[in-house]
Amino acid sequence: MDTQFVGSAACATQGVSAPVQPAANVGEACESDEMLARVGQITRTLHDSLRELGLDKVLEKATTEIPDVRERLNYVARMTEQAAQRVLNATDTAIPLQERIDAGADEILNGWQTTFKAPFSEANYRDMATMTMQCLADMRNDTSATKQQLLDIMMAQDFQDLTGQVIRKVTDLAHNLEQQLVQLLIDYAPAEVKRESSSGLLNGPQINPTNKNDVVADQSQVDDLLDSLGF
Repeated sequence: MDTQFVGSAACATQGVSAPVQPAANVGEACESDEMLARVGQITRTLHDSLRELGLDKVLEKATTEIPDVRERLNYVARMTEQAAQRVLNATDTAIPLQERIDAGADEILNGWQTTFKAPFSEANYRDMATMTMQCLADMRNDTSATKQQLLDIMMAQDFQDLTGQVIRKVTDLAHNLEQQLVQLLIDYAPAEVKRESSSGLLNGPQINPTNKNDVVADQSQVDDLLDSLGF
């Protein structure tokens, strides 16, 4: 009975309602309940603060779009790898064809040079003509096969249209997130920092900043803002 009273009194002192426990476990239970209550309070405070600042919307957008960005970049990597593999395979196929065409041309050239240097022989000319026709037929086949491989290499580049669109969407997302985060920093920055950073920060890096006084040419102004805020 005394043990139960001690447990109840100890928890009451800590401001936590708890079931009656043996005195040996009272300290542990109360500390655990108190820590849980404090963590919950901190979580609630953080959540309310983020919501008041508008950060909850930014974080919500980031949590939904960043995984999508990761998938998009993985898609770009897969498409690029597939295109590179197609080009390599086509090249591996085309090189032997070109070597065979080159060898056939050498054979024809050397054969006719030898025939012209030798005494005239109708049989030799007939043999060379037959050999030339056969080599030309083989060259035509190899040329057609090489053309097909070149077409495959060209078709492998179609990934650039799709991946280019994906990359543009990813860069737009990154730029939009940066704009929102920088705007939040400006909105809740000290007055002197806000005055210094109010112009040009939301334009991001410019490809051609010439004759533009209201934009930044790089991220130095954003870095200065973060430094001034202690980040």
